[in-house]
Amino acid sequence: MMLDEIIASLFPDGHDVRCDKGVIHGSATLRSGGRMLVLGIADRTALGVDEAIRLSGHLLDSIGRDSGAILVLVDSDSQRMSKRDELLGLNEFLAHLAKALIHADINGHPTIGLLYGHSAAGALLATGLATRVLIGLPGADPAVMDLPSMAKVTKLSMEALQEKAKSTPVFAPGLSNLAQMGAVHMTWSNAASLADQLEALLADMPTAQDRRDAFGKERGGRLKAAEIAERVRDLALQVR
Repeated sequence: MMLDEIIASLFPDGHDVRCDKGVIHGSATLRSGGRMLVLGIADRTALGVDEAIRLSGHLLDSIGRDSGAILVLVDSDSQRMSKRDELLGLNEFLAHLAKALIHADINGHPTIGLLYGHSAAGALLATGLATRVLIGLPGADPAVMDLPSMAKVTKLSMEALQEKAKSTPVFAPGLSNLAQMGAVHMTWSNAASLADQLEALLADMPTAQDRRDAFGKERGGRLKAAEIAERVRDLALQVR
């Protein structure tokens, strides 16, 4: 589905969502009668300092006026690989965007990521993975890190990584692998009304507590994640 089709299916009762140079911003009317802030990255745009600060600004300005949930639509490249962005402190801009989303979520604005295209690396971390729940649409193509980049970092051959990807979701790109690791909460159907699926999710939103480690264990993608997370929580309580 194209972005315009997705937005029309999500919000048949009206919206003012626009895309400007790859940055999505606006609001929409829900079938239940409320309003929802809509943000995101489109057209496989790389997420750089300019896009990150625009999204953060829209978000922080809006949550001061509105009280609804927030939808983050994602079809991006990775973070922008440029000398300018790195010198300006891209990592801090991405962290600021992620923290703004988390701040909104814990202060009464439930956040939902909707991955409908590509995304990878820091761009995925600062958008979809910074929301309370990340939903996938069929055909979405996420990757924590693509295999060629992983080969450069690990010094393993592409053949070795491709073999590991067959049995280890952590190594493998793709929506099903991200779901198996617990990062994707669920995959919606293109054949049904996205508005109905959105309303069902809003009516039964998971708690703000991050349960992706537990989902990863249940789904067989991260067998040790929940155990390690529990140890970390116990240590944090001891320090307090």
